[in-house]
Amino acid sequence: MVGVGALGRHHARVVRDLERVSHAGVFDVDRPRCRAVAAELGVQERASLTDLLEEADAVVVAVPTSAHEAVALDAIRAGVHVFVEKPMAASLEAADRMIEVADDRSVLIQVGHVERFNPVLVAARPYLDRPLFVESHRLSPFTRRSLDVAVVLDLMIHDVDLLRSLIGSPVVRMAATGVPVLTRHVDIANARLEFEGGAVANLTASRVSVTGVRKLRVWQRSGYLSLDLAGGRGEFYRLREGVSLLERSTPAGEASAFTGEVTAPTGLSSIVERIPITGDGTEPLMAELASFRDALLGLAPPPVTGEDGRTALRLALAIQQQIEDHVANTRAAAS
Repeated sequence: MVGVGALGRHHARVVRDLERVSHAGVFDVDRPRCRAVAAELGVQERASLTDLLEEADAVVVAVPTSAHEAVALDAIRAGVHVFVEKPMAASLEAADRMIEVADDRSVLIQVGHVERFNPVLVAARPYLDRPLFVESHRLSPFTRRSLDVAVVLDLMIHDVDLLRSLIGSPVVRMAATGVPVLTRHVDIANARLEFEGGAVANLTASRVSVTGVRKLRVWQRSGYLSLDLAGGRGEFYRLREGVSLLERSTPAGEASAFTGEVTAPTGLSSIVERIPITGDGTEPLMAELASFRDALLGLAPPPVTGEDGRTALRLALAIQQQIEDHVANTRAAAS
């Protein structure tokens, strides 16, 4: 475990508790913090990154984004497999270097897009069928964590990656706007993504909200899916079996093909079925790191590859650039 800050500490705890894994130790440049976390978790504190890499077959990298490349490349060149937190790197060039060196050394890279492992999303996947419109809201109260990057790379990138995995086609157009509120980076952002095949997604991310929200809504021909990713629950709405509101077109002067009435007190419940969705309670981080372990053991391919991480980073950087251009133009117009 490299980096034992707020998130890294949880990684270290999960790695300690994973079956078929032995914990090689933790390292952080903040020596008092490293010592305290090692003592709390009952794992070994390593004196240096080199010391840790000499003992480990694989490492989890949860240092600040600006240091991802340096730490990951040290591990890769030592022949150590790498799980790196999102965003994969601070730039596409850095991500490319990581992937290239890993390929040369036959080292595995997995990127930490943990929302793919959210248990309610896993439970909802059987109901997903060619989404046409998706709306996501990821709102967080302000903290001092991850202030070295804008909210797009801190929070929105979760949903950028998630939507790519749900829709399964490339983004062909985007439009984005945002505002820096409490930091020098953008703190609230909105993006509209259009995918090949016609699907559209509207994403909102904020780290200056009063309360936390993580919600995903999906509209498709087969129904409507609403998920509370933070609360671990959701529902899928679809027409009841045997009900068709548009069985055939109705020529002028003829009665409608639909003879039923949707009136109180039954309302929509007479024609719409509500299917509750709940996860199995699995900790997403545990499921994610278990998938990394399984990839290392050759039991399954990594679910989020270095190329996946690079694609999410590329889209997030493009969104961020559009927002920065918009902010700059707005300021120029006001001056």
